[in-house]
Amino acid sequence: MGATLLLLGFGAVSLQAQAFPAKPVRIVVPAGPGSAVDAVVRDLVPGLTELLGQQVVVDNKPGANSTIGARDVARAPADGHTLLHGNVNNALNDLLSPNPCCKLGEALLPVTRMTATPLVMVVHPSVPANNLKEFLALAKSQPDRITQASGGNGSITHLLGEMMNYTAGIKLRDVPYKAIGAELPDLLAGHVMVAYLAPVVVAQHIKQGKLRALGMAGSKRVAIISEVPTMAEAGLSGVEASGWNGLFVPAGTPVSIINRIQADVAKVLQSPAYKAQAASVGSELGGESPQEFAAFIRAEMAKWGRLIKDANIKTE
Repeated sequence: MGATLLLLGFGAVSLQAQAFPAKPVRIVVPAGPGSAVDAVVRDLVPGLTELLGQQVVVDNKPGANSTIGARDVARAPADGHTLLHGNVNNALNDLLSPNPCCKLGEALLPVTRMTATPLVMVVHPSVPANNLKEFLALAKSQPDRITQASGGNGSITHLLGEMMNYTAGIKLRDVPYKAIGAELPDLLAGHVMVAYLAPVVVAQHIKQGKLRALGMAGSKRVAIISEVPTMAEAGLSGVEASGWNGLFVPAGTPVSIINRIQADVAKVLQSPAYKAQAASVGSELGGESPQEFAAFIRAEMAKWGRLIKDANIKTE
């Protein structure tokens, strides 16, 4: 009897996989319409709709540092028709929350990475430092006086600021905002002095002299602001942070469905139009296998987990 039920179970999973997709596919974005992570998915929709043969729809569920959208997908049927467009904040939630609702790699399984965008450190022109070395000397002489904006406690920009403090032996004063990018008006007005933002957000302001870029928090320079050195080139090694994002499905989703979605997404990412769009905003494209994406997430969590422990970072 038990063997019969087991075989029936395998048969049900097999039929489910063969039928995919049997209806429109919903991608939950844990951010508002018009945001950077929202745009990444909307650029994917036309090509993925064509390859899957079913309409792909975007469902925005912002809030709680990306937790609301993640919880919605974790509770959805594990049939491939509901995906999460998760991001680095979801991984940080797993590290910082005492009771994470929907851990990446457990409740939500990686499908593939979409994009990764290294953050750039910018300062208001009133800051008397023309490069990173001058800034670090200034910060050491004025502990807790220089303000750095972040996208809120536990966000990637908050942790990058803490990484700067810990690695360089300085103390900048964190000023949290409701979301990453919300600090830009205050930064341009000089109400906060430092921020870490995506290259496309600040490129024009840098060229116009409204902001001064001191370093890219990535392993290499970004073409749209190629004059900006990496942090390591500017004199501070070990400070790297990217805003990455990718697709996840509920635990229990058949491997064949996960592989089908990954393969189709990778095809869209390699299209000339998508590659050109990514280059224009300073992003690197993913598309790797579920196993490679899972390994990337583990490495990210290990890196930020060490910082949280060593720097004794608390978010409450």
